[in-house]
Amino acid sequence: MPNALPPAYTIIPPNRPLTGRVSPPGSKSITNRALLLAALAEGTSTLTGALKSKDTVLMARALREMGVTVDEPDATSFRVTSTGRLVAPAGPLFLGNAGTATRFLTAAVATIEGSVVVDGDEDMRLRPIKPLVDALRSLGIAAESPTGCPPVTVRGNGRFGKGRVEIDGSLSSQYVSALLMAAPFGDGPIEVALTGKDIGARGYVDLTLAAMRAFGAAVEARDDGSWSVQPTGYRATDFHIEPDASAATYLWGIEALTGGRIDLGVEAYAFTQPDAAAQAIIASYPNMPAVIDGSQMQDAVPTMAVVAAFNNTPVRFVGIANLRVKETDRIRAVANELNRIFPGLAIEEGDDLLVASDPALASSLAGRNSRIKIETYHDHRIAMSFALAGLLIPNIVILDPACTGKTYPEYWDMLRSLGVELAATE
Repeated sequence: MPNALPPAYTIIPPNRPLTGRVSPPGSKSITNRALLLAALAEGTSTLTGALKSKDTVLMARALREMGVTVDEPDATSFRVTSTGRLVAPAGPLFLGNAGTATRFLTAAVATIEGSVVVDGDEDMRLRPIKPLVDALRSLGIAAESPTGCPPVTVRGNGRFGKGRVEIDGSLSSQYVSALLMAAPFGDGPIEVALTGKDIGARGYVDLTLAAMRAFGAAVEARDDGSWSVQPTGYRATDFHIEPDASAATYLWGIEALTGGRIDLGVEAYAFTQPDAAAQAIIASYPNMPAVIDGSQMQDAVPTMAVVAAFNNTPVRFVGIANLRVKETDRIRAVANELNRIFPGLAIEEGDDLLVASDPALASSLAGRNSRIKIETYHDHRIAMSFALAGLLIPNIVILDPACTGKTYPEYWDMLRSLGVELAATE
């Protein structure tokens, strides 16, 4: 993990194409899936290419509190040794604002004999979890969430039920993934079915299914909205984690805005994560599409929106309502901060975000000496995406740069490695 960062960074525009080689960190989404599945498998699993960040550290710590041995042989590996069963922790599991860890463990702890409280920080306590709790209760699992958000209390009896369970996945695909990953501990086959066809970022369910199969689960898609899971449990395995496609979007944004070329060591087509679809859209800059459906690449939307600010023509982002229940309301946050750069640059229209692109934006602000302080709302993606604006506009100040530690602790070092000057700012 990096040393303590200053309260803010002022980004000095490099005024040249940025080139070089950058290895993105491992996928946060896949790392947390693999950590949990390894903890639910009897034996020792070695995870390579893993992300070490705030979210994955919180997941690993929670697993240790439930009797799993999680060693860290190097900076990108975990070695997980487990009996194949979690045990009740001595106290509540605190998971900060890690959505994957919170949702995944809420289902997984139902396999424990005993009572477990899954909790998070003040931001996590505003993020909905009721659909998952309702689904667990329908399986006969005692689960309570008085506010519909964490904390959640789960009183498990070591079993996960059987039969059909319906889940509303429209707010988050993480609810679906959570049920699927716990389902191999059912008393019999479990069918996980969506209550409707809407699901937030379906591609992440595909990541879940691939990881489950790698650890020995027997899971099949019955149709577009349901999956059948056999009660096989999991077996330990060695598993390699691909680079993080959401992190790669910032590198693609750097290429587009500066006219540079960055070698990521992996082509966009090689990613299995849904955010990789953003590469083609970002690469179309400065002629990005007039309408971009962000429903299946939600974490890439802030990056695309900042790039779109400099596009030749306006861009409307649709299908992004779920961004309102992320680490912060990202639709509002992106609109607020784009308008902080230049009033009227962004408009919220319902749950759409309209970016009133201006190809002359950078030149029109070139002579402005006053600082533009970007509020990051404790949200790593707001900080990292708006840093891209500072590559073209002078005096962009990113507040609370340390928040990037949630998924990309080396983000600011990465910018420096490409020749971007960062001035520590009070």
